[in-house]
Formats: sequence, C-alpha cells, structure tokens
Amino acid sequence: MVVQFGMSTALARILKPLSEGQKAALVTLLGDDDPAVYQTVREKILSMGSDVLNWLKPHRLSSDPVIRRRVLEIIQHLARQAADNKFLGFCLNQGEDLDVEEGSLLLAQTQYPDINVLAYQALFDSFAADLREEIDFGGNAESIIARINFYLFNNQRFHGNEGNYYDPDNSYLNRVVDNRTGNPITLCLIYLFVARRLKLPMAGIGMPGHFLCRYQSTTEELFIDAFNRGKLLSKADCVKYLVHTKDGFKESYLAPVTPRMILLRLCTNLHQIYLKLGWTEEIGRFQRYIVALAK
Repeated sequence: MVVQFGMSTALARILKPLSEGQKAALVTLLGDDDPAVYQTVREKILSMGSDVLNWLKPHRLSSDPVIRRRVLEIIQHLARQAADNKFLGFCLNQGEDLDVEEGSLLLAQTQYPDINVLAYQALFDSFAADLREEIDFGGNAESIIARINFYLFNNQRFHGNEGNYYDPDNSYLNRVVDNRTGNPITLCLIYLFVARRLKLPMAGIGMPGHFLCRYQSTTEELFIDAFNRGKLLSKADCVKYLVHTKDGFKESYLAPVTPRMILLRLCTNLHQIYLKLGWTEEIGRFQRYIVALAK
C-alpha cells in the first residue's frame, strides 16, 4: 500500500486516542513504502511513550517483515529511552560512594536494554564462590592475587582487547563478560567486584592513561594491571611509568578513586570513543551522563 504524505488530515484522524481499529491502522502504516509516512507514524507512536508497548509487542510476530523490523526498532528505542532515564536518575541521586557495580550495569542497559542485570551479578557471585574455595586467606598478598589472576585470566579467559582497544563494547560490562575481553577499567571493575565479595582490601586506581587495582593491607601494597593478565606492579613501577608520560607523576595519581569517579571515567572514555566515531546521538547521550556525574 502506498500512502501519499499529503494525507495529513487522514493521519490526524487516525492519530487521536486510539481504538483497537486505530492501533491496527497505525501498525499497517508502519509498513508503508513512503518513508515520510513511516517517519510521521513512528514519531506519533514514540510520543505516546511506553503505553504503546502493550499493543505493539505482539506485532513483533507480524507476517510482514517490514512491520516486524520497524516495530522491533520502536520497542528497542523506547527501552533504551527508559534505561537512559533510569541511569541519569541514578547518577543524579547517588553520592560519591554509589554502587559502581549497579551503575555500570545500568549504563550497559542504556545500550543493551534487554540484558538481565541479576544474571550478571549472579555470575560475579559464582566467581567469588569458586575463589573462596581456592584462596588461602591467611597467605600473603602475592599468593592471593596469583590465585585470582589464574582464575580470571586462565580459567575464565578474560583478557585485554589489544586488537580493537577502542571498540565501544569494551566499556559495556555485559559485553565484556560475554566476550571475555575489555579495556583496563572494565577488567579492573570485574576484579574489584570479585574482590569486594571476598572482602579483600582492593581499590581502583585511576592513573592518567591507565587504570589499575590496588591491594593494600597493613603490611603490603601491590598494584594489579588487569588489562595485562593481572601483572603485579610496585609503587616504584607505577611512578616510573608516570614520569615518562605527559602528565608526569603526582601522588594523587596513585590514590584510590571514588566509585562515582570510576563511573565518570567509564562514561568519559565512551564519550571520547563516540567522538572519534562521529556518532552524534551517542555523543549527546554521554554528555548528559558526564554532566550528571560531575555535579
């Protein structure tokens, strides 16, 4: 069916409070060959908000492939919009010691709204449960870290994505877990989430250009490079690295960062990646997140 865009009056009659027949007519128009008609109908449906989902979802099984595809796109758009609002609310209403695990999974939902957050948290629970059986908590820091490293980087096969470092998926926690590859900050996050469950004295260290974990007890201090399979570094190693960077060395670079600052850095990284890619919608989205987290 071809409908001319000049049918504004006819469309206006359809796009009033909707009866079942009018809903069916809207869905039919979603499959129209005229892009202008499709865009008009799509915008109207989106303007109704999440209320449309109840009557739109069954049409994911439409016999018309165009309608199926366009209905699914609208549903995904609304789901991402809801996830965007939820994450922004989280950023605005939480303090410095926000739950960075919850925050990073809420961020992932803004791109992948269908993920099961509880399932990923349960997976981190299972990692910790396995390690609890293997670690000698009376041992020294190196032996504890070695056990975690073997489990995460050998048994679970997590590794740094050196071949495609700037892939946005390296910053979305669900994709890092699914693909077993990520960037320094997301791999450190997984390390931190497991360590928190094991009640180990671990913190995130936001050095310029690289993110590390730090294990610090009353007697020991070690830095862990999760991007490089948990390589152990001393403070002197970190200082040596920093003095050869454009930022130079400052003591504050080796201090733990707050959970809020970790989430801000994660969002800033993604903002920079999307700037490089020129993805305007994503750039604007992350600008909002950065403003919310910087307050």
